[in-house]
Amino acid sequence: MLNLLKILLAEQVDNFEQVKNSIPREAQYPLLPNKIKVAIGMRRTGKTYFLLQEVQRLKEENNIPPERFLYLNFEDDRLLPCSQQKLRELLEAFYQIYPENHNAVCYLFLDEIQNVENWSLVIRRFFDSKKVQIYLSGSSAKLLSKEIATELRGRSIAVEVWPYSFQEYLLAEKIEIKGNLLGQQNRDLLFEKLREYLYSGGFPETTALDKVHARKILQDYVELVIMRDVVERHNIKNTSIIKYLIQTILKNAACGFSINKFFNDVKSQGMSSSRGLLYEYLDYLEDAYLLFSVPLFSESLRKTQTNTKKMYAVDPGLVKAYTFSLNDNYGHLFENLVFLDLKRLGNKIYYYLTKERYEVDFLVEGTDGTRKLYQVVWDISDSKTLAREERALSLAKQELQLEGELITPDTYIEKAWGLLN
Repeated sequence: MLNLLKILLAEQVDNFEQVKNSIPREAQYPLLPNKIKVAIGMRRTGKTYFLLQEVQRLKEENNIPPERFLYLNFEDDRLLPCSQQKLRELLEAFYQIYPENHNAVCYLFLDEIQNVENWSLVIRRFFDSKKVQIYLSGSSAKLLSKEIATELRGRSIAVEVWPYSFQEYLLAEKIEIKGNLLGQQNRDLLFEKLREYLYSGGFPETTALDKVHARKILQDYVELVIMRDVVERHNIKNTSIIKYLIQTILKNAACGFSINKFFNDVKSQGMSSSRGLLYEYLDYLEDAYLLFSVPLFSESLRKTQTNTKKMYAVDPGLVKAYTFSLNDNYGHLFENLVFLDLKRLGNKIYYYLTKERYEVDFLVEGTDGTRKLYQVVWDISDSKTLAREERALSLAKQELQLEGELITPDTYIEKAWGLLN
């Protein structure tokens, strides 16, 4: 174990260097020294770079020597399978190599920690007995949340890492705006970049690729999530239904989804399943940060639970990767993008139906309890569509006595660029 760790420590120097010029992420760890810090998100969203960027920040801002840092990636085949005992031996070996660290504050960065059996017991002991700052990452919200709540007992705080937002995408693309933002040339450039972003999405690896290769890699990401975070973790034998479930939802992102209708669909195709099993599968996919459901807003809990939910993907690029239509439905992609922006802020998100059954895309409850309505419109040149969306928003504002906002590509671009300057 000691020899393996020496190899990993030598390699981590290169890992630390490679993030120096990477895109800074919008997500940030809170400055709370007495908490274990956890980064959660779907695979390939950049959690590893997020951890390594934090290493770089700590080194530069506090002049901390490199031997105080330990970075372990538990997706590394040399560490798998990793038991509780193996994790303990690795951490103890770190102090054997650098015995002076027993009396110094050290920084432990443990990537994809959910791959370690009973990891929380070891982490809690080291956090309580050593002078350490501990940073964890994982690809499962519920697995980590459950163990954090039961084992770490108030010792941790979590932050979610998402694919690039549109603002981060512009930084990655090194977009430079000259002159007045309101000028037509700049608006046209940013609108074209918005279309590209909606098509290719914000996974860091795919932003610089052509559409063909990006599409293939995004499909591979979904397969990876299916196998590692759903099938293997939950011991699922028949993968055909869960793959069909994902494809169905991605092809109909930003639309209502009914388990009952889907159950009848798979039944008609001769596939064996049950409604209860399908609900479990959907829960697994949300746990893995691949898909998200948005319920109807109602003061009646029964209506919220029984009405159709709308489904969204973790990235608009995944939607395009599974859509084979020749028509680009940018309206649904744009709505998915706005959902993700609202989700990143930690909001509770619902959709709303007026008394006349007009739909408002989002009713958002912020972390401070305030509520606001949002209606998303991609093509404002269609006067009938625009009038319908504005009517729905106006009626909802009156019924709920809430403020509301119409989001169009123009207003979105202005706000996105304003946040960068």
